[in-house]
Amino acid sequence: MPNDSPLIIINDVHKTFDNQPDPVLSNISLSIQQNEFVTILGQSGCGKSTLLNLIGGFEKPTQGEILLQNKRVTKPGRHCVMLFQDYGLLPWRTILKNVEIGLESEQLTTEERKTRALTYIKLVGLEKHLKQFPHQLSGGMKQRVAIARALAMKPDLILLDEPFAALDTFNRYYLQDELIRLQQTEGVTFVLVTHDIDEAVYLSDRVFILDSQPGRIRKNISIDTSKPRDRSNDDFQYYRRLIFSEFHFNSSETETEFNI
Repeated sequence: MPNDSPLIIINDVHKTFDNQPDPVLSNISLSIQQNEFVTILGQSGCGKSTLLNLIGGFEKPTQGEILLQNKRVTKPGRHCVMLFQDYGLLPWRTILKNVEIGLESEQLTTEERKTRALTYIKLVGLEKHLKQFPHQLSGGMKQRVAIARALAMKPDLILLDEPFAALDTFNRYYLQDELIRLQQTEGVTFVLVTHDIDEAVYLSDRVFILDSQPGRIRKNISIDTSKPRDRSNDDFQYYRRLIFSEFHFNSSETETEFNI
C-alpha cells in the first residue's frame, strides 16, 4: 500500500428514508485501505446495498459522514464505479464503444480513448470481441465488459452489488478469479455486497457482517490467507464456519438467504 491512510473512512453513519419511521442503518463506522477487498455480508433487508450507495454518493447519510481520501463524499463522481447484476451495456454499441462510454467526458483524443479502452478490454480477455454487440455475448462476457469499462475510468474504488448472482457457477468462479487478479495487478480497491458466504471468503481481505433492523456492524473478520484460495482446504472451511456461526438460522426459509 502506498501509505497507511485509509482510502475510505465512515464515521457514525445513520440512514433513515423519509417514508420509513425506523432507520435502515445505525452507528456504521469503518475504514477501508487502498487495494483492500472488503465484503459486506448480511441477510436481505439489513441495509447492505444502502451502505454501498452511501459510499458511492448515490445516497446521503441522515447522520455522520463518509470520507474518500479525507474528502467528504456528497455526490456521485469519478472516484468510484458501481457494478450490478444488470451489466448496464448499451445494446446498440459494440464492446469497444461500450467500454469507451466512461471516457467520453474526459479530455482525450479519439485515439487516446480507444487505446485506453483496448488496454482494459485486453486485460479481461475480450480483445477478439471488439466489434461484437452485447446480445452476442454470454452473461459472463457481458460482466467482463462492465469490469473493463469500470477499470478504464481509473476509479479509486469499484463497488460491487451482487454482480455475479445471476451467473452459473463456472462463470462466477472465473470472474471471482479475475477480480483477484485485477486487485493484485491494478491495485484496485473493491467493496462487495453479497449473500454468498463462500464468495466472501474466497475474495475478501475483510468481511463486515451486518445485523438487520437497523443495519449495524456485528463483526469485522479479517481473512489472513493468501490468494487465490483453495475452497477445499481447512483454512477456507474454518473461515466459512466462523462466518456461518455469526448467523442464527431459525428456519429453512432463513437459510436460503445465503448460498451455503
